[in-house]
Amino acid sequence: MNAEIDHFGAGALPDEKQTLRLWLELLSCSVIVEKTVRQRLAKKFDTTLPRFDVMAALDRFPEGMTLGDLSGHLLVSNGNITGLINRLVDDGLVIRTINPKDRRAQRVRLSRKGEQVFSEMAAAHEEWMETMFHEFGAEDREQTTELLTHLKASILTGTEKLKENP
Repeated sequence: MNAEIDHFGAGALPDEKQTLRLWLELLSCSVIVEKTVRQRLAKKFDTTLPRFDVMAALDRFPEGMTLGDLSGHLLVSNGNITGLINRLVDDGLVIRTINPKDRRAQRVRLSRKGEQVFSEMAAAHEEWMETMFHEFGAEDREQTTELLTHLKASILTGTEKLKENP
């Protein structure tokens, strides 16, 4: 293993610390991918990862979403979403519809321009992922995805237990 890649020293931690090592490896992978995507979105599309994430969520819900649903989907506060949506509306990428009976019940969706812009960004994003994961074969990806799905379920169960015993 390349010493530059193995930040945590293979075998350097005793068995009882493997959970910590797993967490550190997952975090380092996530940070590397996120940093690369942020840089590429800025360079190629002059946009940010949060804007991309909002547009990706709206792309999955073409009928639109309320701001509350969007913030829940992205696990961020309504305040963060409101500012992003305002800028996306100003840029003509998102359309906001306000319910005349309840002005708080806004729905947002991608505009036609937003759909086109996001389509280009999504294609580039997919290409970047393929390039970063190219040495990690299809079987490895499938097995790792299954393991990570199982890990996520375990983490969610553990999170619930932590809530019970703060």
